[in-house]
Amino acid sequence: MLSRVAENIYWLGRHVERAENAARVVAVNANLLMDLPRGIAPGWRPLVDITGANAQFETDYQDYDEGNVVHFLLGDNRNPGSILSALEAARETCRTIRDFLPREVWEVLNELYLYARDQLHRGMTKSGRHAYLKSIILGAQGIHGLLSGTMLHDQGYEFLHLGRYLERADMTTRIIDVRSANLLPHETTELKPYETIQWVSVLRSLSAYQAYRRSEQVRVQREPVLRFLFQHQEFPRAVCYCIDASRQSLEQLPRNEAALRVAGRLRRNLEAAEPWRFDQQQLHAHVDVLQLAIGELHEEIARTWFPPPLVLDVAA
Repeated sequence: MLSRVAENIYWLGRHVERAENAARVVAVNANLLMDLPRGIAPGWRPLVDITGANAQFETDYQDYDEGNVVHFLLGDNRNPGSILSALEAARETCRTIRDFLPREVWEVLNELYLYARDQLHRGMTKSGRHAYLKSIILGAQGIHGLLSGTMLHDQGYEFLHLGRYLERADMTTRIIDVRSANLLPHETTELKPYETIQWVSVLRSLSAYQAYRRSEQVRVQREPVLRFLFQHQEFPRAVCYCIDASRQSLEQLPRNEAALRVAGRLRRNLEAAEPWRFDQQQLHAHVDVLQLAIGELHEEIARTWFPPPLVLDVAA
């Protein structure tokens, strides 16, 4: 397989997953508005904090109000992490490798991009947002299912798998970090009764609520939620599961020694830590270490299998 094709397939997996994740983080905030009592509302800045795109946001917007944040995450072409930008990038990537993918994948992805673009105005309204985001999430999941069910499970599929699960692991850690810290306004005695709602929203942002209840069989609270989302080996959005899935794909690829060493260190860090015992500052530091390791794994994958970036000769 050509390195350029492998890179494009890898980024196809990441971009589709990124669009789905962006839809999830907006949807959970919208749902939380309905769960909290009147007068207590979640802030919208944490959604931008999750993406880490605060510098870009503050360049283009003055306030972290609902309208600005929703537009930034749904349809701002200047934000590479917005739903529309991610789907446009996935669509362009898919177009360049159409010979390596089932034809239906291009058709479904193109339809999802056109829906996201043409119905963006619905997503910007409170009345239409739920249906819009649900369609994006289900569309992205449909693309993943179509690829899994119709694509040859060869080396190309392993790169797709790698992209999807590294993107998912990164987003899960970001959601845990930001949501556990500042989902609700400043921590006060009045908000303590709503702490369960906060952790339910964390689970729901990852479609993990029902899986958590089946697996843990305890009420929703900080310690078991963190244990479940970091270390559960059977839930597909848990960080541990994502890293294990990435390692399984790496094992099927040639020249995999360096990448497997990085993935092995990341897995051992996950297994050794007990983040549910951390205070918020320690939890944030732990997540930082994990995200740096995920970034290191991505860099090792790119260094091993993808073509080097083009260097322009400015003297020419």
